[in-house]
Amino acid sequence: MKKKVLSMFLASAMALSIVACGSSNSGADTQPAASEQTPAAETKEEAAPAAETAEPEVASELTDGKFADTRKITVEIYDRGNDGGSDPENNMYTEYIKKGMLEEHNVEVTFKKVPRWTEVDDINNLLAAGEAPDICVTYSYPTVLTYAQMGGVIDLSEMIESYKGELPNLWGWLGETNMLWDKDPKTGTVWAIEGKRAEQQRIVTFVRQDWLDKLGLEAPKTTQEFEDMLVAFKDNADKLLGSDASKLVPFSTSYDIGWRASNLITSYMDPNITDKEYYINGFDDRMVTQTSTKEAVRLLNKWYNAGLMWKDFALYGSGDTTEDDMIKAGYVGAFQHNWDYVFRNGEDSINANLKRNVGEDAKFVPVDCFQNSANKYSKWLYSSAGDRKIFFPTTNTEPLASLLYLDFISKPETIKYLQAGDEGVTHEVLDSGAIQIIAATGDAIQNSGKNIDYTITCNGTNFGDEKLAALSLAYGYAEADPELVDQANKIAMADGLEPKNVNVGEVTAEAGVGDTLSSKRDQIYDNAVVAAEADFDSTWDSFMSDYLSAGGQAIIDERTEKWAEYFGDADMLP
Repeated sequence: MKKKVLSMFLASAMALSIVACGSSNSGADTQPAASEQTPAAETKEEAAPAAETAEPEVASELTDGKFADTRKITVEIYDRGNDGGSDPENNMYTEYIKKGMLEEHNVEVTFKKVPRWTEVDDINNLLAAGEAPDICVTYSYPTVLTYAQMGGVIDLSEMIESYKGELPNLWGWLGETNMLWDKDPKTGTVWAIEGKRAEQQRIVTFVRQDWLDKLGLEAPKTTQEFEDMLVAFKDNADKLLGSDASKLVPFSTSYDIGWRASNLITSYMDPNITDKEYYINGFDDRMVTQTSTKEAVRLLNKWYNAGLMWKDFALYGSGDTTEDDMIKAGYVGAFQHNWDYVFRNGEDSINANLKRNVGEDAKFVPVDCFQNSANKYSKWLYSSAGDRKIFFPTTNTEPLASLLYLDFISKPETIKYLQAGDEGVTHEVLDSGAIQIIAATGDAIQNSGKNIDYTITCNGTNFGDEKLAALSLAYGYAEADPELVDQANKIAMADGLEPKNVNVGEVTAEAGVGDTLSSKRDQIYDNAVVAAEADFDSTWDSFMSDYLSAGGQAIIDERTEKWAEYFGDADMLP
């Protein structure tokens, strides 16, 4: 009955909160929401229903880590719709988890797939219907905050402390930093546990080495050299593509400009930007309200109007393969994307496709060319701490079993198996001891890089051993050149900037507006880039005004107040 009542309440509440919702996730698996998390606060009276719905069990119910009676839980898993991929709910890796959980904890696990590119909308609907998985995952903390304010999320603060002795792997891997990353400094509530990033790389610029060679060009080392290269690609389309010259795209991007042009945008930022300024405008990691961003986008607008960019970039949304197909066919000269993007998916990777479709020498290589005013190639990294947000809806009646699940997937041997699989099937061990990933087939195929959809507490190469991971990083992509992977890794980390966790408690203005603002943010970027050069300023200002009035300014104002409350006149954190 309680589940039914909660479902009716959430359905009514969400009808008001998601009218304008729509997925705006980029193709980046990496894609977090804001780098700094701002947990929700809730009064004790408001928190009571959650505690009543999922009353903590005593650890004494476990004997050698196992329940006497079989418990059952459901776990969210992303469905990426990969052609030729494995069934996300039933494959070699899900069987490993199911078997291990049953043997070690007497917990029966069922996976519930949620489309990756519409995950926020789908979780909204499942939660409203009382059918959300017991363990939910999202990149968006404002999403969790919205649910929490509706009474739909369990406060984990007492449980993770009370069961600490039963969760040695979870606490050992995440540590206090990640376990308590979102702990409200006033109320002590913990609405979500933050996964940990084993890798911090974000964006790299890739260019066609074979095109550089054909035109006798060196890899660009400055923004001007990059622009000159794009002009050369355009002016030599016949030489580069012959009869397909009309299909040539010097520089490609997607509707998600703030992500895909991140390194360019960062190069325009003040090298000495304060923690305060970055935080106040940092609720969206696409940096749209940072003061320097407009000028970076002005350059993109210039390139677009000069015919140096893909004309149709804004027409294709999340999950669409049009751009990737164009890149794989060999029509694109340069693009920015996730640091390992050209190496992903083995035989279907970008570079593997180019080799088949164009020739042995066709490949994208990483370059570092966007310098800031201090002559550094600065780029924002992921925080080494916060990653995906793992939360339990109040319909979860097995919170201890769910925590034991998180502990199980955080075991070193579990992480290693989920990332590496079986020797001879999904990997080989080199003489150095490094693990080299090889192409897999059938239910051994990993639908996400490094199987991050299953290793939800670990994002990036780990193999249960940091030294082994470092040794193996360059060999982590089937069909990829380890030297190119190593170059991309080094470039992605060069002059890296790591965002800090600014925990000031609940920022109420952020709840319920995440998707709306993400959509409006993309509209700012896309419309400004495609505007006539003479209309750039008016276009940017008009769409920015709409963004700010839709909730962006309220967030900026509240973050400003929160900073003053906790840090006074300080501009930098200790």
